[in-house]
Amino acid sequence: MNCDSHFHVFGPAERYPYAGDLRYKPPHAPLSAYLEEAKKFGIERYVFVQPSAYGRDNACMLDAMREVGPARCRGIVDIDENATDGALERLNAAGVRGVRVNVNPIKPLDAGFSRNLLPRIARLDARCAELGWMLDFLTPGWLTRELLPTLRRLKSSYSVAHMGMFLAKEGVPQDFVRFFKDSPKCWVKLTGVYRMSTAPGFADAAPVARALIAAAPQRVIWGSDYPHLSFADNVHTEQLFALLESWAPEEATRRMILSDNPARCFGF
Repeated sequence: MNCDSHFHVFGPAERYPYAGDLRYKPPHAPLSAYLEEAKKFGIERYVFVQPSAYGRDNACMLDAMREVGPARCRGIVDIDENATDGALERLNAAGVRGVRVNVNPIKPLDAGFSRNLLPRIARLDARCAELGWMLDFLTPGWLTRELLPTLRRLKSSYSVAHMGMFLAKEGVPQDFVRFFKDSPKCWVKLTGVYRMSTAPGFADAAPVARALIAAAPQRVIWGSDYPHLSFADNVHTEQLFALLESWAPEEATRRMILSDNPARCFGF
């Protein structure tokens, strides 16, 4: 079964209030609209990811997960690193399998900023390791690079969203590709290409995607990043799904990325 390994849902604001520090204007993107979209691409498994607009209130996502059912979905939440064991157990029972470490992907270079994240990462890593969960990192490219020594020491498995958010115009991030190849706990998400590329057809991102697929095809997963926050007027899931065929022309490789790999990564 094809799996969308990274997408978001948004419900009515009166039921699911937004956090105070919004990065973008949240859309109304209910589960029903997403499922209609996913059906076009044969997607039958789903990994919900908590959007920053809701902060650490995961209610909208958890409600949607209950509607889909645990056989076909998993969730990545945003929680306080000191949440109670009981809270984690309830989330685990609901199908949650990971926690986000989410930094604004357009945050400008701030050398040494990674030090601010280390206590949270260390605490979450210990707790995720106990639960068999993973960490999910969304960080700007410069911060992804700064975090590589920390990632290498993690006890838990972890995913890196949006191909690490390295700007495509700067070329293939060879240090990250080497790191990925040699890091068996690391998964890379082919997501959010429009956040790292401004070229027509995202052509300059193709070498990055192909390099990552070649480095460790057994640990690459795909996600729509629906509803394409801040880019919804110009980006469509059909276009993103079609890119995968150009990045991975062999059907067997695409089957790994869309089905086999997420089944292993998320325990379907």
